[in-house]
Formats: sequence, structure tokens, C-alpha cells
Amino acid sequence: MLRGLDGDAQAHRRLLMLLAERLRPYFARRMFDSPSDVEDLVQETLLSIHSRRSTYDRAQPVGAWAYAIGRYKLIDYWRRQKVRRAVPLDDVAAFLSAPAAQLDDGLDLTRALQSLPPRQRALVEDVKVRGESLAEAGAKSGQTENAAKVALHRALKRLSGRLSDAD
Repeated sequence: MLRGLDGDAQAHRRLLMLLAERLRPYFARRMFDSPSDVEDLVQETLLSIHSRRSTYDRAQPVGAWAYAIGRYKLIDYWRRQKVRRAVPLDDVAAFLSAPAAQLDDGLDLTRALQSLPPRQRALVEDVKVRGESLAEAGAKSGQTENAAKVALHRALKRLSGRLSDAD
């Protein structure tokens, strides 16, 4: 990844090939009911990785970054297909390559979430963690869908600021 970012086209191609080899089984395990769409998701993810490579943080493991993009592509696919599925937390360990001792406490998402006001925290957890719709999460907190959307945007902006400050 680093050589690709520095302009080595051959290294970038090799990276995309290696990632494709790892993304295929990742998607196949989760899309057992539609195996024909696995390759489409692999290609869509590789396209995103290629187009968003400038956002990659050189100090972080490339695998976690790539799998996060893949995970969001999978979630988008499931939403388009109106599929509701829970992914076991154990699957997350498969792509976290940094040993726990090397993880930066400043990037602790749990700690960052705890810093949000309770209403915003609940919205983030309901929509982004549990996969509820904005209407469902808003109704739980006594807000309209539009108010929940605005509050969620503000919460995510605040979280993003906190996490980037921790870097």
C-alpha cells in the first residue's frame, strides 16, 4: 500500500490482487444465499479502495482499513436487497492485525461514544451499531426522523473530531 501511494503502479496492482483474494472468502461467508454477487462486491470494494486510497492513514494496518470499506459495501448491498443480518463480533478479529499492545487508547471508540450526550450516543448506537433505521431510532428517543438525522449527523461529526484529535 505504501509503495502504491508513493507511485509504484505495480505494487498497487499487487495490493489490489492480494486484497481481492482475501475479500472473496470474506464476502462468500456472509453471502451464502447469493454467491453470484460476491464478485460484484469484491470489485465494488476494490474500486472504493482505489478511489479512496488518499484517505488511508499510513500509520494504520491496511487490512483493517480495507475490510472496513468492504464491510460498508456489504451493508449497503444488504440494505439495497432489504436484508437484515447480524455479523458476529468474532468476525472483526479476523482483520485486526495489530496486537492489542500496539492499539492507541486515543482511538478507543467506546470511550469516544461515552463522551457524547446520552441522546446522541443512543442514536449512534441504534443506527450505526444495531442497524436500526433513523425513523426507529428517532421514535425511541422521541424525535422525528428528520430531527434524528440532524442529531446523528452532529454526533458523528463530534465523534469524527474527537477521533481525529486523538490521532
